[in-house]
Amino acid sequence: MIKYESAQFETSFGTSAQLKESDLPEIAFAGKSNVGKSSLLNKILNRKSLAKVSSMPGKTVTINFFRLNCCRFVDLPGYGYAKVSRDEKLRWADLMESYFKTDRDIRLVVQLLDMRHKPTQDDLDMIDFLVQTGYNFIVVLTKCDKLNKTETAKMLESITQEIHKYADVDVIPFSSLKGTGVAQVREQIEKALG
Repeated sequence: MIKYESAQFETSFGTSAQLKESDLPEIAFAGKSNVGKSSLLNKILNRKSLAKVSSMPGKTVTINFFRLNCCRFVDLPGYGYAKVSRDEKLRWADLMESYFKTDRDIRLVVQLLDMRHKPTQDDLDMIDFLVQTGYNFIVVLTKCDKLNKTETAKMLESITQEIHKYADVDVIPFSSLKGTGVAQVREQIEKALG
């Protein structure tokens, strides 16, 4: 049984060489910069500011590990932020690749997309990567509270159709403000941890 309130920040790594071996099941959170990964983590863990939230994109430049009683949550650096140097983008790419290519017990990848926009090419590339490598994943559509009911239904249908070209995965609208989707995301995490 997962105890969300047991979560503690454990460590963060900025280069692939620093990554330690995986000794617990991991739930990874991926998405482009400023999509709301930290806000989602805080809401799921029922904490105010365990994961640092910033209005500036590209703030998470390390892989951050949070330890729970039976697993780790892993906050991956956001991708696709244009205003960073080429060297920084290469460092992020190496870090992400090393995370996924080392022998880790990754039970679920929570792929975040901003519900207000169509998926970017970076988003679709990430989904394609998850499909090609066989990772178990779900798609969470963040910031659903920023749309009205009609816009939400329209974007949900449009994004789901786009994603289902790649894989038949669960797509969950989410709001860290209203708590929409928290129960469904937790349910998927618990199912993945089995």
